[in-house]
Order: sequence, then structure tokens, then C-alpha cells
Amino acid sequence: MRILATYNIKGGVGKTAAAVNLAYLAAKRGERTLLWDLDPQAAATYYFRVEPKVAGGGQGLLRGGKKGTTLDEVIKGTDFPGLDLVPADFSFRNFDLMLDDAKGSTKQLRKLLRPLEDDYDLVFLDCPPSISLVSESAFRAANALLVPVIPTTLSARTLEQLLEFLEGQARLDGLKVLPFFSMVDRRKRLHLESMAELPTRWPQFLKTSIPYASDVERMGVQRMPLPAYAPLSPAALAYQSLWAEVCENLPG
Repeated sequence: MRILATYNIKGGVGKTAAAVNLAYLAAKRGERTLLWDLDPQAAATYYFRVEPKVAGGGQGLLRGGKKGTTLDEVIKGTDFPGLDLVPADFSFRNFDLMLDDAKGSTKQLRKLLRPLEDDYDLVFLDCPPSISLVSESAFRAANALLVPVIPTTLSARTLEQLLEFLEGQARLDGLKVLPFFSMVDRRKRLHLESMAELPTRWPQFLKTSIPYASDVERMGVQRMPLPAYAPLSPAALAYQSLWAEVCENLPG
């Protein structure tokens, strides 16, 4: 089982859209796929028409066993074969505090996922923005970090902050960081200049970029992954290309 986390310190960069669309594409290609919505805003959960509620909340998951709730007990099916969901819960807004009270706080997500190793080929973690115990726990659980970056100065700065943070963390040497450009508007000179310059600073940038498109915004109206309702749209084709490139770069 390989674990991929979609993450950015900054919100509003297309993180959840990437998690939902890539998880859908993975399942469509035959991978047994689980998406865990860790963001209390519950956007990924909403896209899949699932109620944002976990029995016992985040605290119940951390207790586990007889006193709480195991992760497999809260998994929901989606409308798409091979793709399951752990929905968000509003209690996840306090997940940092819950993790802080737990022993081995940054190991908890991996511990919760370990019993599912024989059930899924891929797990996507849709992480909330900001650096927190939730994100640190996701970093330690994941094999790869998918980082959408809008080609602007401020977005590049958050990528630099993330990479500096990861460099200072022990036991994260095996984590592969795969940034890619998101919400690209090729009419903007700054976007074009940033897309030319940033990969020279960080060669790990993937070549595929996701365009800013109304089709992506309509995911909230359709409440399903973009390739499911507009598979030939430029943005859907870009996600397909992105997933192929991610697969080529996955460790192991």
C-alpha cells in the first residue's frame, strides 16, 4: 500500500481537486483506492456526496480498539468502483489538539492506516492547509507529497517554506516531494515567467500543469470528479497526464 498526501501550506491552490481527480483516475485504472478527507471543510467529502460525519469523531479514531472507532468502521463507498472514502468530520478542526494528547503524535495516521495494508493499493490523504501536527503526521505516513503550486511569488514562497521545514525533520529522507503547477492562466505573464523559472530552482517539479478552468470549478455543482463528467475537457486530460507522471515518479 502506497500513501500519497496532497498538501500545501497555502489554501485555495487546487489541492482537494487534485486529490479527488487523481484518486478517481487511480481507481478507474484498477487500483484499490482510499481517499481520506482530513480537512474539516470537507470539500472532498462533499464532491462524493457523502455526509461529513465520522462516528466518534477524530477522538474516537485515535482511541481505536474497543474504546473508540477503527478506521475500517468509518469507510464509505463512493459511486465509483474501487474508490472508497473516509469522510471528514467537523471535529477534525481540533485534530491537532487530539494528536498532541496522543502518544507518538506524528505516527498516529500511519498507525491508523496500517490495518488496511492488504485492502488498498493506494491511499490519498487530502490534508488541510498550514503546518500542523496533522500535516506532520501525514508527512510521516506518506510515501510521496503532491504539492500544487500556483505560479505566483507567494505560492512559490510557501513551497520554499515547506521544503525548508522538511529538510529540518528527521526520518523524512524517504519522502518524495512532487510539486506541480496548478490553476495556471497562460494569459498572465507572471504565470508564464514563474513556470519557466521555478523548475530551475526545484528540478523535482512535474512537467504537467493543471489549467485554471471553469470545468474544475463545476465539480462543486456536479459533485463528482472532473474526469467522470467531462473526461475530454482540457483540465481532465491534464489530470490524466499528471497521474501518469506521478506514477512514473512514485518511490518503490
